[in-house]
Amino acid sequence: MTATSLLRYCPDLYHYQRRETRVVTVGNVGIGGGNPIRVQSMLTSDTRDAEACIQQALELAAVGCEIVRVTAQTRVIAENLQHIRDGLRAAGCDVPLVADIHFKPDAAMEAVKWVEKVRVNPGNYADKKKFAVKEYTDAEYAEEVAYMEAQFVPLVEQCKKLGRAMRIGTNHGSLSDRIMNRHGDTPHGMVESALEFARIARANDYHNFLFSMKASNPKVMIEAYRLLVAHLNDLGGDWNYPIHLGVTEAGDGEDGRIKSAIGIGSLLSDGIGDTIRVSLTEDAVHEIPVAQALVKSVKEGVREGRCGATSTSLPISYDPFIYSRRATDRLQVHGVEVGGGATVAVFTSRRKWDAVAHKLDKLGDFKPEIVIEDSGVVAIDPRLDSALHDLNASVDAKLVTVEDGLDLPTIHAFRLLAAKLDARHSILLKDSLAGEATTSADFNATLLTAATNIGSLLCDGIGDAVIVSGEEAPGQSLRISYNILQAAGVRIFKTDYVACPSCGRTLFNLQSTTQKIRSSTGHLKGVRIAVMGCIVNGPGEMADADFGYVGGAPGKINLYVGKTAVKFNIPEEEAVERLVDLIKEHGRWFDAPLAA
Repeated sequence: MTATSLLRYCPDLYHYQRRETRVVTVGNVGIGGGNPIRVQSMLTSDTRDAEACIQQALELAAVGCEIVRVTAQTRVIAENLQHIRDGLRAAGCDVPLVADIHFKPDAAMEAVKWVEKVRVNPGNYADKKKFAVKEYTDAEYAEEVAYMEAQFVPLVEQCKKLGRAMRIGTNHGSLSDRIMNRHGDTPHGMVESALEFARIARANDYHNFLFSMKASNPKVMIEAYRLLVAHLNDLGGDWNYPIHLGVTEAGDGEDGRIKSAIGIGSLLSDGIGDTIRVSLTEDAVHEIPVAQALVKSVKEGVREGRCGATSTSLPISYDPFIYSRRATDRLQVHGVEVGGGATVAVFTSRRKWDAVAHKLDKLGDFKPEIVIEDSGVVAIDPRLDSALHDLNASVDAKLVTVEDGLDLPTIHAFRLLAAKLDARHSILLKDSLAGEATTSADFNATLLTAATNIGSLLCDGIGDAVIVSGEEAPGQSLRISYNILQAAGVRIFKTDYVACPSCGRTLFNLQSTTQKIRSSTGHLKGVRIAVMGCIVNGPGEMADADFGYVGGAPGKINLYVGKTAVKFNIPEEEAVERLVDLIKEHGRWFDAPLAA
């Protein structure tokens, strides 16, 4: 048994129960406790332009944003937060403001005078971030911790004095060299980085703070949040601080929405999360309806029913803290290999297959592979032990799914199936248990529900095939299926992009640049490209990327291979072409196929 298997992040993995937390007060908004899940966003305007920031904040508040974050890169820039705050209050808007701080403790000390909350990143608030590789002695490690504490305590004291809140916000892409070299670029390193700051806050009797554990990879993000909550539970009941959820650098369009739903929706479904931000490379106002719809879809999904089992009476089939795909026997289903480590297959219904059969050659990467009615899949109620007994007694491995029409939450139902089913049997995941949709529903809600339910299970290693039934349109249901597999990292069929949302630190137009890069590189199947507005999280979040395009200075771009910057200060108008050249230099380029 691993050390992590002894930790518990959720009281019951088969029934929904929201995590109980203390209340953190941000201006007039309470986070945690009995408060609703709060929705927030971040300004993309330059903090030095008070009028633009005020206007954008008013627009966000008008569509339901409850907390607004704004970057404060330096102490001088942070001074302008006073004018932004005063302008908002003069306009009759009392939405709380949050100052986003990286690298500059003096900027935090100025910002805390004017805003209701300060976000600090433990990875770069006082620590070094140079990707240096060294072995730290205990004395050297303690010396850097002491320096970090000396820098952080004054802010804690000011927050306590002025009644300000704080988010201790760890990012996978910006762990300090000290943490990286002692704990690794891992969820464990993320948690330890945050807990260091929390211990200092608590030692100074300051408790009006919450945590976040953001990453661009949903698997890493989910594991980090679970590990954090498990450690908080282990530390004791008074470590019940609220949680801010987000997938950083999620991107835009369907991809950004799906990746966000997988990470955020998975945790919300387990009762974790008190405030969320959906980070899209789009205008900030577009983030709010997505966040609201995500919260709504999860609430509706977890209220469907109960599984009739408890986590205390039934083990789980996976380690919640370390990804490993569930091992099964490999099956042949209508000529397609399923399970046993084979590529996760995409199913569709007979009706949808018939609707697209005449144009299969035109569907590109979104082709259906198996018709569910022809697959021989066994559909059962996972609560019925007799049905499970017969399956597990069978000589041959089977493809199994959860029966439609059951009053069960989808995620919990498939967890129950995986726990009771012999590992040799493969599992077909569904986006819902309502059966196939025959009328058009709200596409955004369908997309988010499918991504939450299927993506969450895939990130736990459960699932050998998927089917999206909640979307009535055949082509759209197939596209959703494949995009979920891509976002969950289990089937890469196209170029993968890590693109941050814009903010006041951004050094170029992220939306237009991202689209320009997509148009030039969108045919490079399996290549991962990061598009980052600045260096705050850029190099770190590119840990899994092959190539990176990062703002280095106004109008200038730095290009990366992995974490290493290899070309500097390239004029923005030349940078996409130079990125293509870099991909060619490393043998990852191929020409796009000619259109039929």
